Amino acid sequence: MIKAFAFALLAGTAAIAAAPKLPANIAHAAADPARHDDAAKDATRHGPELLAFAGVKPGQTVIDLIPGGGYWTRLFAGAVGASGHVYGVWPAEYAKVDDDEPGPYKALATGYPNVTVLEQPAAALAAPERVDLIFTAQNYHDYPDPFMGPTDPAVLDKAAYAALKPGGAFLVIDHVATAGSGLRDTNTLHRIDPAVVKAQVTAAGFRFVGASKLLANPADDHTKKVFDKTIRGHTDQFVYLFRKPG
Repeated sequence: MIKAFAFALLAGTAAIAAAPKLPANIAHAAADPARHDDAAKDATRHGPELLAFAGVKPGQTVIDLIPGGGYWTRLFAGAVGASGHVYGVWPAEYAKVDDDEPGPYKALATGYPNVTVLEQPAAALAAPERVDLIFTAQNYHDYPDPFMGPTDPAVLDKAAYAALKPGGAFLVIDHVATAGSGLRDTNTLHRIDPAVVKAQVTAAGFRFVGASKLLANPADDHTKKVFDKTIRGHTDQFVYLFRKPG
């Protein structure tokens, strides 16, 4: 019994030791008391770890593309600090259809001096300056859909490339569709084949840097709409990081 307890204690200690340590700027942003509601979501959304994966540093500029309720914006704002800046970008087409999100987001942005809200055509992604990171979560699949124009994802990728500084990063998170399905499920299941995303983004000139499995869920069979109550909030998601050469 004593040996078993000692082994379990050692195993637990090893697991704790193996957990990656967050960079100080991201740990500080994650611990901000103002995001107490967001902190409860960190266990499933893994925001702090994914900011570390993207290499977010103080002083950087970030585009949070289609920022939803602001979970990611709040983290970015704290992680880049007062010397950095976050642009929350809303495509006008998206805002017109899903008009319950931009209003509250603009209200939250007023509380962050380093956050600017931009509304622009989906096919014309840009910021007042070149940025270090473009980030989008669960929205890349929207671009080829009718309500967004539709906008060819190749147009988005080229605009993202132009908006980034040399060496800048483009991080895409989205719901996984069945392998080989391409864009078939974007407007029905709200999923997209990761392979087609990688092909489209690299065709714009980006270099694929790597993937994170933090949001992977092998139990998701990729056949259900992401809003299905049996899978919502727990879909299998890919996290791809690309970099502009330079």
